[in-house]
Amino acid sequence: MVPTWQLRARFALRLAEMYGSEVPAYHTLVDVCRDVNDETASARGEAGLRLGSIERVTAERHGAIRVGSPRELAQVARVFAAFGMLPVGFYDLRDASKSSVPVVSTAFRPIDRDELARNPFRVFTSMLVTEDRRFFDAETQERLEAFIAARELFGPELLALADQAVLQGGLDDVDADRLLGLATDSFRLTAEPIDRDWYDTLETISAVAADIGGVPATHINHLTPRVLDIDELYARMQARGIAMIDEIQGPPAWEGPDVLLRQTSFRALAEERVFRHADGSVQRGSLRVRFGEVEQRGIALTRAGRELYDRLVVEVDARLRQAGDGATRQEVAREVWRESLPRTERDLVLQELGYFTFRATEVAPDGSALKDLLESGALVAEPIVYEDFLPRSAAGIFQSNLSDEGTRDDDQAGADYDLPRLSELVGAHIHDPFDLYAAQQDESLREAERQLGLRIDTDS
Repeated sequence: MVPTWQLRARFALRLAEMYGSEVPAYHTLVDVCRDVNDETASARGEAGLRLGSIERVTAERHGAIRVGSPRELAQVARVFAAFGMLPVGFYDLRDASKSSVPVVSTAFRPIDRDELARNPFRVFTSMLVTEDRRFFDAETQERLEAFIAARELFGPELLALADQAVLQGGLDDVDADRLLGLATDSFRLTAEPIDRDWYDTLETISAVAADIGGVPATHINHLTPRVLDIDELYARMQARGIAMIDEIQGPPAWEGPDVLLRQTSFRALAEERVFRHADGSVQRGSLRVRFGEVEQRGIALTRAGRELYDRLVVEVDARLRQAGDGATRQEVAREVWRESLPRTERDLVLQELGYFTFRATEVAPDGSALKDLLESGALVAEPIVYEDFLPRSAAGIFQSNLSDEGTRDDDQAGADYDLPRLSELVGAHIHDPFDLYAAQQDESLREAERQLGLRIDTDS
């Protein structure tokens, strides 16, 4: 049997090989990431690897795909379940950007700590919200839904093998190879002709909608490597003459703890596609929809930490408006971070803003308060890496790679979506990421208490 985690590792490799053949600049991105990671790890030593070993960071990827309906989302959930990737988190990108991005999203990833350590492959998956009247009138919605219903993204053999892999916890070599081949091909860029007029109609509303509902198949939109120093990566990619988006999305670089997620990308490249025109002719053209994203992951924040982060983002926006054209977002954010965020991991722990695991040492405890145990060295706090995404950053990457903002009518009513509703549509429980991080932290505390032989007071 090929166990689930090996299926996931092989799936990530196959997708990388396929995507690299379709988007050659991806290989450049991976090469630069590898160089930056090796140099950063060497320069920083153990401190530079507190959020993951060099082996994990270098191998780590996240993909992104887009589907058009609840049926397609439920099917892709079955496919990813075969690889031990479960839905985690709810992201609403519709109001996260000034551009027209009419999608809601979740991410499929491992949830067990050991499984994440073996291979943390994750896929950010967006679903088109066709019933949202801010973007689609009734006629366009009807045509969109008919177009999507008529296509088949995931065939019956693939779905049957995926279900079998879930039941067995893996597959034999022959079935594993077949599953991997079918799953990889389902995300390959299609060679089928695209209806030019229909695609253009959708693109005037949203380039994202056109990429989902204007083509006969889905595809990998980006495959994202992880880097230890995204600012260095950004500079090196520019030095190689590769056009990057205007800025890094997410928290700024500063002297305090790295939190959550920082992302950037090279700009979408023109890719040759085949179009069918109204007169019946088939001609070659190009689209700019896929780009090369890269990420730097930080510490997972608690609910209180995330609320603070969201308030700081609002403050950055306000100061940027006041500053005019004279300052960048990263510069302003750095000032705000210095004013409001703890400068040490220890203070993140004690203020209950970040998630950590706790490890007992050989030092004899002096008291039972968490603060005292950390100060004495009887307990060591180790940060939990943020495994998830930020809707505003995701929308910012999308927006930075669009040539047109599209259209939306905010006088119309939107469509209500939240985590429970998306769970119902997926047909599977969508895990709340905060609950996953909290459970990991609590488990480590209980184990530390057992080893220390006392009850740890986290409230003092």
